[in-house]
Amino acid sequence: MTTAQHHFYNKQLKGLAKTLREDSTKAEVRLWCELLSKGKLGYSFLRQRPIGDFIADFMCKELKLILEVDGYSHSFKTEADIERDKLLTNLGFTVLRFTDEEVMKDLPNVQRTLEYWITERQR
Repeated sequence: MTTAQHHFYNKQLKGLAKTLREDSTKAEVRLWCELLSKGKLGYSFLRQRPIGDFIADFMCKELKLILEVDGYSHSFKTEADIERDKLLTNLGFTVLRFTDEEVMKDLPNVQRTLEYWITERQR
């Protein structure tokens, strides 16, 4: 199988991804538990998935969708995040970003956004 068939999985980052799963933010845990785990949106998502040189917060193979939950530290990484999103887009993924605040204070809107994106993709 080619790298693309494995969704650009980078096994060298497996240990770091495991550590990140164990140290998830409150917003990541909430998004996972309330929306993404157990196929609640009709699709399977993976947490802290190594893709290329990055670790995506959440990834759905079937949708080629990456979800990022940006905390305070991302306020200072906008250029890096833009470059990362470009590279992931070039690999065929769509990247959707939500802030910690959106997930913690307005999860229904995050859910609507994801459901809308999924519906539009299926057209």
